[in-house]
Formats: sequence, C-alpha cells, structure tokens
Amino acid sequence: MKPNRVDVFDRAAHAAGFVLDPAQRAAAERLAAMDPATGRGIYLWGPVGRGKTWLMDVFRDSMGGIPSRRVHFHAFFRRLHELAHTDGIERAMDRLLDRCEILFFDEFHVHDVGDGALLTRLLGALRERRVTLVVTSNYPPDGLMPNPLFHETFVPTIEVLKARMEIVEVAGAVDYRGQGTGARRFGAGRYLSDAAGLQWPAAGDRVTLRPTTQPITALSAAGDLVWFEFADLCERPTSTLDYLSLAAAYPRWVLSSVPPMVDASPDGVQRFCNVVDILHDQDAELTLVGADWRVSGPEPVAGGLDLARTRSRLALLG
Repeated sequence: MKPNRVDVFDRAAHAAGFVLDPAQRAAAERLAAMDPATGRGIYLWGPVGRGKTWLMDVFRDSMGGIPSRRVHFHAFFRRLHELAHTDGIERAMDRLLDRCEILFFDEFHVHDVGDGALLTRLLGALRERRVTLVVTSNYPPDGLMPNPLFHETFVPTIEVLKARMEIVEVAGAVDYRGQGTGARRFGAGRYLSDAAGLQWPAAGDRVTLRPTTQPITALSAAGDLVWFEFADLCERPTSTLDYLSLAAAYPRWVLSSVPPMVDASPDGVQRFCNVVDILHDQDAELTLVGADWRVSGPEPVAGGLDLARTRSRLALLG
C-alpha cells in the first residue's frame, strides 16, 4: 500500500479552520509513514483535547478501500463480553474482526482485570488474522492497568503492545476540547448547583431498572429521560455494560446529588468517569446537579488521567 501523505492532514485541518500544531504534525508524519502491510501499528497517547481522535479519524478516512473498523473501548468490550458468553471467544473474535485489516481503537484504557484478560486474547487474535492496530489513549502503554494490585500481571501484554506498535506522544500546549470545540448534543447538557430549575420526580416515579444483571434504582425513567442519584448509580456495583445499555434506551440523563469529589469513594469516582465517557461517546445529553467536578481539588484516587479527560468533557456542559 502506498503510504498516506501529510498533506491529507493539512487539508483536513484547513477545512476545519485550524493549522496543525507541532505535536499534531509530528503525529501526522508518523501516521502518514505507517504501512499496514507490516502489521506494525500506531499508539497515539497524550493529554486530553490534543487532537488524537481527530488525527486517527483523518487517517482512517484516507485509507480508501482497505477494510477497517473504528471502535470505542467500552462499546467494543461490552460486545466482546456478550459474544464470548454466547458464541465462545474464538467465534466472537471472528464476528468482531470479520474482514477487518485495520482496527481503530479510540480512548484505549484498561482498568478492569476481565477486560485486560480479553485484551490479551484480542492481541493474539489480531496477530493471527494479520490485523493492524491503531489506538488513541490518555495513557502511555506502561500506564495501562494502573491499579498496583494488578499492574504486574498485565506487563507482558504491555510489552506486546510496545513491540507491535510505534508509540507516539501527542502533547501539544493547547487543550482544544477545553476551548469548547467538538460540542454536540452532549454539550446541550447543564451543570447545576441545585435542582431549582428542574421538575423533581415524584416519589411514585421511582423505579428499579435492570439493564444487565445488576438492579439500579432510578428516581424516574420515562420517555427519553432517566434520572439517577449519584449514590445509586456510582456508589453501587454498576458497570460500563449497564451504562451502555441505559444510554441506548435513554438519550437524556439527569444525575443529581453529585457530592464533592473528595467525599466520593475511589470506585465511585471511577464509575462517574465511565458514565461521562460513555454518555459523551454516545452523544447523550447529561445534566448534573451538585458539586462541580470541573474544578481541580483534592482527589481521592491516584493519578489524574481519567479525571483530566472527564473534566475536559464536563467543560462542554453549560
């Protein structure tokens, strides 16, 4: 395959009304030089809002007729878990990678041990099927599976990623998402200190939902709107599979009684980050009521990569 040229990225940037910054240009050069026939992919990582996803999407659009698939981490692993349960892991891989020659993985990160085990199997399947991997991430490879209880067990998979991919940091000085670019329906949501401007659900509106196997209490769920209390959604053992299923059913969300971040548990903080990730990716409208997590302050969890991404997305809310 003839490599892509950097001017593809220049033209796309011009059409979008901006000029590539030095970090974006350096990443564009590495993408332009990538030859999928070698099987060696690209791992774009860096802070939020630096244009990693935009670069990946321009690259994919320039690939012509090469069969490819673009996936988001949460949605892909939800489907992989489902298919592995019903069809077995090998058949699941066949279905998800059908005729794919390049797999584009947006917002690649690994916290869950089960996802980590499936990712290890996935990398083996990609190599067997000669599928090239291109990913974006806020984490460098060595920062994946950050929980110290599990990190060492994941190091062999990290080494496979590093061996099969060119690691490219995209760390320009400007957070373009923080400037308000890229707002869609998600950005129509609001951040409120109290619910004075909302019609609070009646006691009789309370309902128990079961999007997967875990029952979740909602203050209301009617039409296209679902309303949760933070404690019911984020301080209980809910999962990304629950949020994905709920986002498919309800394109408008209210999450109330959001506590100061320091008062939330580490698991509650991570679940909140996952909720925001999924609703942003699914372009659902989110209204938050309570403490404002957009401002920096004491943080109950080590590392700030997920929180930085979450704050960048919350900045889109009115």
